[in-house]
Amino acid sequence: MTAQNSKASIIDGKAHAAKLKASIAAEAARLKAEHGLVPGLATILVGNDPASEVYVRNKNKTAESLGFKSVHHHLPADVSEAELLALVKALNADPSVHGILVQMPLPKHIREEAVLDTLDPAKDVDALTPYNAGLLLSGRAHLVSCTPMGVMMLLKETIGSIAGMEALVIGRSLLFGKPAAQLLLAANATVTMAHSRTKDLAEVCRRADILVAAIGKPEFVRGDWVKPGATVIDVGINRVDAGDGKSKLVGDVAYGEAAERAAHITPVPGGVGAMTIICLMRNTLIAAAALAGLPPLSL
Repeated sequence: MTAQNSKASIIDGKAHAAKLKASIAAEAARLKAEHGLVPGLATILVGNDPASEVYVRNKNKTAESLGFKSVHHHLPADVSEAELLALVKALNADPSVHGILVQMPLPKHIREEAVLDTLDPAKDVDALTPYNAGLLLSGRAHLVSCTPMGVMMLLKETIGSIAGMEALVIGRSLLFGKPAAQLLLAANATVTMAHSRTKDLAEVCRRADILVAAIGKPEFVRGDWVKPGATVIDVGINRVDAGDGKSKLVGDVAYGEAAERAAHITPVPGGVGAMTIICLMRNTLIAAAALAGLPPLSL
């Protein structure tokens, strides 16, 4: 139960992430002991965005805690596109690096599509390259975008099979919305994608057994938009004014209101975000095993 005495049960992303982290640590130790394989993750940050710096620092810290090799490249905001692509190519060719993550967004003078087209799909642990997106669409995904995969794990642990349920994804980004819809379809849900131009969005939300909000607007989804008994997955992370010169993190869903109607709900923070980094480690481990020619891992 929440501090607001809500009816919904909280989906504890931190607890689920800790469980997955333990499995990854055990598998990483086994690969090192049996094959001398140490997964290597390389991160690239361009510029000095404070939020991105925190994200990348946490990713590197988690990798090191699992015994992975962690390499970080922090480039100035005015680095040329050619220089960034040269670094990506060098990491593609480095046998000690199994996963490469280029932190988005990039400065406007660098084309994200050029970076993704250069990145080796076998090391694309964010699963954003056209190749990996195509494999997901065809039902043959090897690496799956981290946050959508984390959401699917939370849904499986919380409500089991979602076959036949109506699922709504608000947001159609390459990073989350589109891959999330594909994963929900693969799990045999009936999927609707909504966005800023969707007509009567509130009414569309009220049909959803699973409501996934990833629109980037603080507390945009109101409580009376939630179907009673629905599962609400809040992917948003927004920093808002809390008064007295302080700020706080809120999601894309009005949590207190929605928790009065939902059966299950993810908090912000402590929900989906906790799964994202550990799913990145999962992808790095999977990529390392594949690049070493070892049998696929089941994590």
